[in-house]
Amino acid sequence: MMKLAAGCLFVLLSIVSCHKDKCLDRKDHRKYPSADPNMKECTIYSNSSCCYGNFTEQLVSPVLIVDNTHWDRCGKLSEKCEVFMKKIECFYQCSPHAAHWINPNYTVGILLAPLCLNFCDNWFEACKDDLTCARNWLADFAWNYDGNHCRNSCVPYSQMYKNGRDLCQSMWGHSFTVSESPCRCLRLDRRDEVVMKYLLPDKDTDSSASEEVHRDERSCQLEGLGAVAGEEKAGGESVVGVVIVLFKPVKPRVFQRSERTMPVTW
Repeated sequence: MMKLAAGCLFVLLSIVSCHKDKCLDRKDHRKYPSADPNMKECTIYSNSSCCYGNFTEQLVSPVLIVDNTHWDRCGKLSEKCEVFMKKIECFYQCSPHAAHWINPNYTVGILLAPLCLNFCDNWFEACKDDLTCARNWLADFAWNYDGNHCRNSCVPYSQMYKNGRDLCQSMWGHSFTVSESPCRCLRLDRRDEVVMKYLLPDKDTDSSASEEVHRDERSCQLEGLGAVAGEEKAGGESVVGVVIVLFKPVKPRVFQRSERTMPVTW
């Protein structure tokens, strides 16, 4: 009987452990992330995905429309710009971590997920010559049965946004914020698995605990850089310079984010 009880406890603990990540409350999402070998894109999440493989077929290049949102209203995106748009979409749709930043007022959306500044700068650099007609892709389009339509003229990203920070904190409403730490942030690549443990416990930590935060930051830097070096050695993404700087965290402000096809009122 004791063996049976111990076995049941092990199974229960295993289930709880597997479900420490959950998924956003979208109708086409899994409730909990699981492996999916049929993903055409977003494959960094294939071992633990909130989306289904058939969704990722929409993200095979060239991407024209994703969930009724046309990416080509101002012309087809350049390949380098499309790469970053796909990273954002893969994180929102498929990442097992996105729901850690679930919007408490609208649970199909995310709120202030912390992106790394160098990711944002690289995104801006990749898209600066591409065209867009909406600054906020959640609020600034006109929507009908055929999806999103421009209200305004198409202009280059470099004219619509001031820089990478502005792009990250504006294009998808308040879904993302730029982290004041160069390590405790998301780059939407395999490195995120390493730094997640440094992000979650301190997401709501007050800045008064600066010594502990600085110690965590140093550990994050060392472990994160080790993961990046290992990825490069294995033929992964290259990294263009990393500067180790310790910052005091800034407690995030709270805003509301709505799903892309919903009318938005700020």
